[in-house]
Amino acid sequence: MYRKLLIAIDPEDDHEGRRTLEAALELLDEDGELHLASVYNPGGGGFFPHVTEEAPEDREKAVRESLDLLVRKYLPLNREATIHVVAGSIGDKLVALAGQLEVDLVLLVSRGSNSRWSLRKATVENVAVNAPCTVMVLPSQKLVDADEPAKA
Repeated sequence: MYRKLLIAIDPEDDHEGRRTLEAALELLDEDGELHLASVYNPGGGGFFPHVTEEAPEDREKAVRESLDLLVRKYLPLNREATIHVVAGSIGDKLVALAGQLEVDLVLLVSRGSNSRWSLRKATVENVAVNAPCTVMVLPSQKLVDADEPAKA
């Protein structure tokens, strides 16, 4: 069992968020600390990185609201979670947050290379290699479902 656990969560994927929270609660001590984190890119893309679709403050607020809703929906009433919304590079920010919080475990879901939320192989590898603690990677539910044999 772990005393402090950090979960990286995609705020736009309710199913994966619920699944990851359930896994975390099985691993967390009865009186352990649970931290949920989401990292977003504050800048624009393409040739105009200074042009963004929405202001960073608005993006942070939307991500925080999504995580808060996820906590209210799926976390038992007798448990609490601290929400962290950080702007920047996903892998680097998760590693830094894990060190800052002194967590025992980072739990994240690997999405492979075709995901909108970029917890891709390189990011997962970055966190696994550089985190100051144990890292557990859950496969995407879509990947798990694809590996199951088709029912006749």
